[in-house]
Amino acid sequence: MINTLEFPLNFVFKIATFSNDFTVTDVNNQVITYVKQKMFKFIDEISVFDSEAQFDKLYTIKANKWLDFSTTYTFTNNQGLEIGRVARKGWKSIWKAHYEIYDEKEVQDLLIQEKNPWTKVFDSLLGEVPILNFFTGYLFNPSYIVKRPDGTEVAMLTKLPSFFGRRFLVNKLNDLEKGEAERIVLGLMMMVLLERQRG
Repeated sequence: MINTLEFPLNFVFKIATFSNDFTVTDVNNQVITYVKQKMFKFIDEISVFDSEAQFDKLYTIKANKWLDFSTTYTFTNNQGLEIGRVARKGWKSIWKAHYEIYDEKEVQDLLIQEKNPWTKVFDSLLGEVPILNFFTGYLFNPSYIVKRPDGTEVAMLTKLPSFFGRRFLVNKLNDLEKGEAERIVLGLMMMVLLERQRG
């Protein structure tokens, strides 16, 4: 389970698969989880395993709606308990990515926000230019801050320079309270999948 983590973490997407898969490794390059999303589904359901062998499922992240800007994605552990959720906040996320993370008691305790939305704009514009579009993964790399409602920044996810936008780094910026690491990592997993889908 995602409780005691050694940061920074790396999210590394697999390229040649029919699923939207990626591994999460810690500072020692040890695999923490393997994330699998079946493609071509209207309702997102993400499975989080302990390794690429996919023997033990640790979590499920499942949408409660489909084709809706404010879809909520619920985190369920391997005991069937709901431990939190992440919600993309409708029109706020059109310009600047905005996600809210809630704990198991339905209390919002974390927020994910894009640092500089212009990075995504320039990435999209350059992506339309022949030849240059191959280099967008190296030139424009957005970052996302995770903070508490009081403004305390606790973590940051940054897309690393790479072709196809396949590598992301998660750094811890502050001490984490009980359960925060679990919700942060699960929330960032879902956010990365959604933001990559949006381009």
